[in-house]
Amino acid sequence: MGNCIICGIPVDGEICESHEEDVVFEFHGNAASQLTPSRYYRGTVDGYADFGVFVDVGDHVTGLLHRSELDQRLESLDWEPGDEVFVQVLDVRDNGNVDLGWSIRQREREFRGQLIETADDEFRPEEFGDGADAPSDSETEPGTDGDDEAEDDAVSEEEASKEPSPDAGTTTEAVAGGSGSVSTETAAASTPAADSDEPEEEPALNRTTIDAIDDQVGTVVRLEGEIVGVRQTSGPTVFELRDETGTVECAAFEEAGVRAYPAVDVDDVVALEGEVERHHGDLQVETETLDVLDGEDADAVTDRLENAIEREARPAEISLLAEHDAVAAVESEVGNAATAIRRAVVEARPIVVRHAATADGYVAGAAIERAVLPLIREKHTREDAEYHYFERRPLDGRVYGMDAATDDVTTMLEARDRHGEQLPLVVLVDAGSTVESVDGYDLLSLYDAEALVVDDSRADEEIVDAVTTAVAPSLSGADVSDLTSTALAANVAAHINEDVREDVEHLPAVSYWVNAPEAYLELAKEAGYDETAISERREAVALEAYYQSYKDKRELVADLLFDDEDGRPRDGDLAAHVSEQFRAKLETELETARENVETEDVDGVSVAVLDTGAFTHRYNFPTTTLLLDALHRRREEGTAVTLGIGDDELYARATDSLDVRELGEAIADAAPNAGVSVVGGADGHVEYLPGERDAVREAALEALGETLA
Repeated sequence: MGNCIICGIPVDGEICESHEEDVVFEFHGNAASQLTPSRYYRGTVDGYADFGVFVDVGDHVTGLLHRSELDQRLESLDWEPGDEVFVQVLDVRDNGNVDLGWSIRQREREFRGQLIETADDEFRPEEFGDGADAPSDSETEPGTDGDDEAEDDAVSEEEASKEPSPDAGTTTEAVAGGSGSVSTETAAASTPAADSDEPEEEPALNRTTIDAIDDQVGTVVRLEGEIVGVRQTSGPTVFELRDETGTVECAAFEEAGVRAYPAVDVDDVVALEGEVERHHGDLQVETETLDVLDGEDADAVTDRLENAIEREARPAEISLLAEHDAVAAVESEVGNAATAIRRAVVEARPIVVRHAATADGYVAGAAIERAVLPLIREKHTREDAEYHYFERRPLDGRVYGMDAATDDVTTMLEARDRHGEQLPLVVLVDAGSTVESVDGYDLLSLYDAEALVVDDSRADEEIVDAVTTAVAPSLSGADVSDLTSTALAANVAAHINEDVREDVEHLPAVSYWVNAPEAYLELAKEAGYDETAISERREAVALEAYYQSYKDKRELVADLLFDDEDGRPRDGDLAAHVSEQFRAKLETELETARENVETEDVDGVSVAVLDTGAFTHRYNFPTTTLLLDALHRRREEGTAVTLGIGDDELYARATDSLDVRELGEAIADAAPNAGVSVVGGADGHVEYLPGERDAVREAALEALGETLA
């Protein structure tokens, strides 16, 4: 029993519960489970990723400070690897991942006290080490973690002077810059002579594969493959090595924060020898030698990798989820898209999924995500790989314009330069199939970054040459009136990863607001989702897609859409609760809209016109497009078209197929000074100058009369 260092009341330890957040702790434990959620800790910046900052909390635990927890943009942080920072532990997950929170206090003196936390106790700094037992070497995990401090990695002079292990074999001289490399001359000198004055060479190590090293912890192994990532920590340099069976991190130490093997970079074909170790559940190789291969040696490794990738990436066969003519029209493209995505996983390239911030976009993107994440976990030894190698980034609209492309290029170049990552595969879902996106694809192609499209829109031919694969049935002349992007994406997902086929079979039905094909409804029913469950999930996703539409909301969307761990549909309380909010908000806006709709008779065609600038809440749910969709679905009998005319945008919803591009061209001819342009192709919308709004309104009605009469 002691007294709280802040208020002095008797406590079991050094701090009372009400003052835990007033002190900063220095962690001297050896496992994430020994941290105390809600406490603030001193940490060290380890490195950056697209989604946040990795912070070492003590010497043996690394946590993630997600960008959503920051009080500023991630790009504006001036932290460098090795900088001391202060963070709050929000949660320690069952798998050992640590979620960190931002601390507005970034100086020690801003806290009211300091304490040291060990595996099972806490101490005042002046008492620690004097009667207090710090973790012994036997209590901590041996060797070097790629994210640990330099003190765990440094090679002492005594260790460096030891004779090399017989297991290490004789190696050629390693590329300059890495410790632990043993030259042929040194190895020979340390080997006892047999019956000759000449030193006897030790036998070279046989090559092993990454999928086999799980049973070789503590053994020195030889690996051959391609470097797919390099990052510099405050301690070692961490190389990510890929062979034909998987990917593993290999730590090499020169000195704290100094690049080991500076001549080795991403895409180099190498031979690496080192000891296999396990840290925090992750396999890791302690690099002893690292050589860049060339000539026939490099060619042999490259051929081995390419053959393995080709065998593994392409699906064995194409078997669509259900009979659907529009999807069947792009059966080969479904296979090509699945192959491209699987190939990116095998090659350890990041995958970025860009999708519209709509219910269809989110569900389609989630289908791809559901298929890819297990493959990433399988291929990479680090537990947080799924956050490094896969990301969904919702789009504002359905065009992959220069703004989004510039953001992606900036992010990928920063990741390449700062963290040694490869260039990503960019997957456009429910977006990006019209000519307005070509400039964005061209920017990606200047850096040799691949892109592919999965979209139900009426696509433009220009897209075919701009992307690697276009899964767009309209390009094959298919009728896409009964198609959603999710119906396409779920089929792609089922061929990316056959193990998730049953997980995604109900998703196409979720994506249809009306007239879902019977085959998809039957699949959902077989999966345990009745019409109410389907409707609630669609509405819940639509509402959540609106809030913070630029975020992926990975876990929330997964909870809404997928079964629990036992394979049963999740308790519908979450979806039911959110969908109830959806309906309440939508009905309120619909009531206002109906009261202000004007009906125009244009050459015998009934057109419902809503002034969306005056009679909608622009910054409240639902969005203009979602409101007009619902308004048109509930239109008065005989109404052929619903027009939403805002200050500078016009949206049209029609009972029969309507080509918005043709409509835009007709409006431009009738109102030449209105600066008319069409965004999103035949299924898009019209933009114009606010001062010409009235002229655009009249031109639109006249054009509709001529088109639909």
